[in-house]
Amino acid sequence: MGEGGVAKADKTEFTECWRTTWKTPYIMKLALSAGIRGLLFGYDTGVISGALLYLKEDFEEVDKKTWLQETILSMEVAGAIFGAGIGGWMNNRFGRGVSILVAGVLFFVGSIVMAVAMAQWMITLGKIFVGFGVGMASMRAPLYISEASPTRIRGALVSTNGLLITGGQFLAYLINLAFTHFILMLTLPESPRWLYRQNKVEEAKSILEKLYPADEVLEEINALRISVEAEKADEHAIGDSLMQKLKGEIGNVPDDSSVKTAMALSLVTSGLNALGSVAAIRSPQLNMLESTQFDANATCPSFKSAANAPSWNCMSCLKVECGFCANAVNEHAPGACLVVTKDMKNACQRKHRTWFKDGCPSKIGFLAVILLGLYIISFSPGMGTVPWVVNSKIYPLKYRGLCGGLAAVSNWVSNLIVSESFLTLTKALGSAGTFLLFTGFL
Repeated sequence: MGEGGVAKADKTEFTECWRTTWKTPYIMKLALSAGIRGLLFGYDTGVISGALLYLKEDFEEVDKKTWLQETILSMEVAGAIFGAGIGGWMNNRFGRGVSILVAGVLFFVGSIVMAVAMAQWMITLGKIFVGFGVGMASMRAPLYISEASPTRIRGALVSTNGLLITGGQFLAYLINLAFTHFILMLTLPESPRWLYRQNKVEEAKSILEKLYPADEVLEEINALRISVEAEKADEHAIGDSLMQKLKGEIGNVPDDSSVKTAMALSLVTSGLNALGSVAAIRSPQLNMLESTQFDANATCPSFKSAANAPSWNCMSCLKVECGFCANAVNEHAPGACLVVTKDMKNACQRKHRTWFKDGCPSKIGFLAVILLGLYIISFSPGMGTVPWVVNSKIYPLKYRGLCGGLAAVSNWVSNLIVSESFLTLTKALGSAGTFLLFTGFL
C-alpha cells in the first residue's frame, strides 16, 4: 500500500503489532518516544483539576471569580490552538522530529514556570507555554508515528498516543490523591500511645492537651499508662520472638467472643451502610435553626428572605453563591446556609462541621465515579483515539502537515469553547442542564 494510503484494519492487527514490536523493539521505542507527549498532555490536563483546589485556597480572587478559574483552565487550550497552527508549518519546514523536540522544550519551560509560580498570572503564563507544546505535539506525534511505522500495524501504533493520554490523566489523579495525603500527613501529630510507649511522656501529653479538655487530660494520661503497662506485661508473658507473638495474638481471637461479635456487627453495619447509600439520594435540606447558631449576619441573605425557604436544600444554597455548613452530627442531615467568607468557613469548621461551597454531600458519590469510569472506558478507544488515527493517514502526503495542523486547531478551538464556558454554564444551568446542552451538539 502507498505511503498516503490507509491500512485496512483487521482483527489481527494488534496481535501482529505485538509480534512485530517483539521482533523489532526499535518500532515500539519509536512509537513510545514520540507518544510520550501524549502522556505529558494527559498528565497536565488531569493534574490541573487537583491543582485548582490549592489555587482556590491560596488565591481568594480565584476562589470568588468563576471566569478566572475558567481562564486558568483554558489558557493551555488557547496556547494549543496557536501551537497546532504554527506546528503545521514547522512540520513541513523542519520535519516531524524537530517539531516534536521543540514541543518538548516548550512543555519543559512551561512546567518550570508553573513550578516556581508565586502568583496566578505566572501559572497562566506557564500553561500558555505548555499549551504551545501540547498543540504542536498533538498532531505531530500521531503523524510521525504513522509515517515511520510499518503499514500493517500503523493504526495500532498510532493508537498508543491515545492510550498514553488516558494513562497520563490516570497518573495525575493518583498523584493528586497521593500529594494531598502526603501534605495532610505532614500536619498530623504522632500517636500519643506510641509516644508513651517510647517514654516520650511530655510529647504524648502535649498532643492529648489538644484533643481533650484540660480537666480530662490527666485522666486520659492515667488510662494510657495503665493500658500500656498491661500491654507490656502481656508481651512479656507471651515471649519476645516473632512466632511467639503471632501465636499469642492469633490464639486470642477465637476465644474472644467480644471480638467475634464486633466483627459480625461490622459486617452487618457495612451492608446496611451500602443499602443506605443507594436509598438516600436527595441533597441535604436547610434548617434556619442551624443557621442561627452562627453570627447574626452569617445566614445567607437569599435564604433568609426566600418565601419558600423551608423547601431549600444544599444545592439551592450553593446556587445563590452561599455556602453549606453541614450538620455536626450527620452531614446528610439538615444544615446551615451561610454567606461565603473565610471567617464563616473557619467558624463552621471550628464547630466540627464540614464546609461545602462547590458541591453538596451525597451518599451515592461512588455512582458518579463508576459512571465516569465507564464513560472514559467507552470514550478512550473510540472518539478518544480513532479521529487521531484517521486524521494522521487520510491526507495526501503533500498536504498532510498543513491539513493535520488545521484539524488539530479545530479540535483545540472546540476544547477552548467548552473550557471557557463550562463553570459559568454549570452555575447558571446546573450540572444536569449543562451536560444536556452539550449533548445537543453531538
